[in-house]
Amino acid sequence: MVFNTAKVMSKGQITLPLDIRRSMRLSAGDRVALIYENDRVVMMNPAIYAMETLQKEMAGEWEKAGIRSEEDLLELCREVREEVEGG
Repeated sequence: MVFNTAKVMSKGQITLPLDIRRSMRLSAGDRVALIYENDRVVMMNPAIYAMETLQKEMAGEWEKAGIRSEEDLLELCREVREEVEGG
């Protein structure tokens, strides 16, 4: 865990401490997601946040679609491929 503090400036801006930028592999111009929940702010990679959100929203959808095995998934892929390719 990396702990540090940042001062909030008059326009609401903060400078992320170098150790945190390095730990998160952030460079100038990179974007971050800020999630406020339960009196905490979590900063994370927006792509990871989007993937985690999608995973939560899709929970249980496999079962609803009747996909219970890898073979079921492969069959669905074959069906979609045929449909896309006009077969």
